Amino acid sequence: MAFDPLTIIMLVVLAVLVFFMFRNSRKRKAQAEELQSKVMVGAEVMTNFGLFGTILEMDDEENQVLLETTPGTVLKVHRQTVTRVVTDSPLAPTTAEVDHTNDGEPEYGERIDEPAATTADESTTATPDVSAEKSDKKGDE
Repeated sequence: MAFDPLTIIMLVVLAVLVFFMFRNSRKRKAQAEELQSKVMVGAEVMTNFGLFGTILEMDDEENQVLLETTPGTVLKVHRQTVTRVVTDSPLAPTTAEVDHTNDGEPEYGERIDEPAATTADESTTATPDVSAEKSDKKGDE
């Protein structure tokens, strides 16, 4: 029984897909076990719906977690909704580390706190007379 090249190629592609499926399954299982080991009372976590809080109490029998989102606000959520343990990123730049070397030009997306100073002459010449344009347009109609 001879196999044509197309059948061999399809079997190889199927074998590769099965291999990656098992590999991804093992990776997800390892990530879930790592998360469950990090989730403990006092940890700052994020839920799958974007709620941040600190774990106050965990009930393993009923799979419930008490989260304190703000001081005095305690929420009861299912344990599986806790998707990530929040840790402070050491790579986040502080305000002292920000470098302004663009000769006073702001970076892309950077806000300018001081408004630009304009003189009285600049403000009158920079702003066109809009009322005259509107009256001309109304007269044309």
